[in-house]
Amino acid sequence: MSGHPRSARAFASRKPLAAVLASAALFVFTSAGVASAHVTIGPDTTAKGGSDVELTFRVPNEEASATTTQLEVVLPTDHPITGVLPEPTPGWQVAVTNTTLPKPVTTDDGTVTQVVSELTWTGGALAPGQYQGFRVMLGKLPDDANQLVFKAVQTYSNGDVVRWIDLAQPGQPAPDHPAPVLVLTGSGASSGSGSGSQTSGASVTTGPATPSSAIPSSATGDSTARTLGTTGIVVGAAGLAVGAFGMSRARRKSSDSHATPRE
Repeated sequence: MSGHPRSARAFASRKPLAAVLASAALFVFTSAGVASAHVTIGPDTTAKGGSDVELTFRVPNEEASATTTQLEVVLPTDHPITGVLPEPTPGWQVAVTNTTLPKPVTTDDGTVTQVVSELTWTGGALAPGQYQGFRVMLGKLPDDANQLVFKAVQTYSNGDVVRWIDLAQPGQPAPDHPAPVLVLTGSGASSGSGSGSQTSGASVTTGPATPSSAIPSSATGDSTARTLGTTGIVVGAAGLAVGAFGMSRARRKSSDSHATPRE
């Protein structure tokens, strides 16, 4: 009895091709996942004037061989948040910087003259390929703002510093390093009458203050861009695989049609 050497060779030639396609797809999806990892907050939407809101800053490590050793988060003071309490994070210590308000804020608990303007976590080591959540409790959110921007600075063990401080602009692509944004929903006065602040203690320089109402949220645009990009990758990979399979079948039919029948 005789075998089918041509069919065997065609099958063998398809195996390396399939392996190459699978490896390429894995590389593309892995690269897309790393590129889309940003410092984000959860939840990213809540009600204006809310109380006792738990907020988590999710920090990914995007380096190949360095650890994240520090995270600085700057809280907005043009629309101050009263009663900020960080939750203990195992392996990390947090330093709190307060700001004295030029105009005191009246709350149900009395008059507030100082608010937290910066939180700095140090002492930990966030390894590559992992992320860490840093949780805080916000005692009272403002009711005169449409969103709050939390600019963040991430420091690595190799000295690299990533500033998550960019703001999305209308008609422009999503920034590479967007600042985390908390969207405030519900009724309330329009923002724009924010007050300045005078910081006591060390603080991170983040550039000129921008009214919260004038800054569009980057969360929706950035998420949409990542979704469209991933969809395009899936369609492209599928088309490549189908095309390669069709070419292989065509070559095999041509070879079989010209082969000499064996007795």
